[in-house]
Amino acid sequence: MARTLTVAALQTAYGPDMSENIARTADLIRQAAGQGAQVILPSELFQGPYFCVTQEERWFATAHPWRTHPCVTALAPLAADLGVVLPISIFEREGPHYFNSVVMVDADGSLMGVYRKSHIPDGPGYMEKYYFRPGDTGFRVWDTRFGRIGVGICWDQWYPEAARVMALMGAEVLLYPTAIGSEPHDASLDTALPWRRAMQGHAVSNVIPVVAANRIGFEAWEGYPGGGQGFYGSSFIADHRGDLVADLGRDEAGIALAQFDLDFLATYRAAWGFFRDRRTDLYGALTAPRPA
Repeated sequence: MARTLTVAALQTAYGPDMSENIARTADLIRQAAGQGAQVILPSELFQGPYFCVTQEERWFATAHPWRTHPCVTALAPLAADLGVVLPISIFEREGPHYFNSVVMVDADGSLMGVYRKSHIPDGPGYMEKYYFRPGDTGFRVWDTRFGRIGVGICWDQWYPEAARVMALMGAEVLLYPTAIGSEPHDASLDTALPWRRAMQGHAVSNVIPVVAANRIGFEAWEGYPGGGQGFYGSSFIADHRGDLVADLGRDEAGIALAQFDLDFLATYRAAWGFFRDRRTDLYGALTAPRPA
């Protein structure tokens, strides 16, 4: 009997009240589980507004240790109740250190561990280096009840190296919680299609499904009249060919859902030979900060 995996990406808008955001996410999780989803991906930092648009010290108070983060303590029991796997994106505090992290919750509600975002952006509207240290966990792949899952976070999704490492670690699907939208320094810049294409390329090059969950809506910047960030949604699921098999619109709240035959994918991946034909003896430049 073939091993199948049904995955879902959640897309919605979020506000300043964490409890309301958790409740909204929980409702979508229940809906996705009711549609047969086994692994359900909410978007990045759904605990509140995407606060990295400015540098304000007050946001540090919204970070929590990963095991006791309110999003984790609220949703882990729901994972157990529904029998689903939940990668939960949080603002994490560990002592004096702060990270943009994902806590992987298995289908029995157990906390499998934490992944800390490796690539930290810094630019207009995405000033994450002020808040987050670069992750110190390395890339993670999780043996969940339903399959072996790799998770990156937002800016990680632009890096082919991150996808390849997780694929080499045996990931059967790649998940990317995301918060991305308008570029405050250039109103004419729209990255929605390149954002999708980058991850569709990972799907092709690693013969692996890719799931991306983004938020939607306009979030005003408190204290900055007229300023704000508009998130373009466009959450999607791509198959092993990079083809979109489920997606959502730019303003559409809802669920993208797809099922995959993991045994077929393993055979198809082997047949392509991408991993057989790698030339690691030639790749030294990839680990050098400034190759000659």
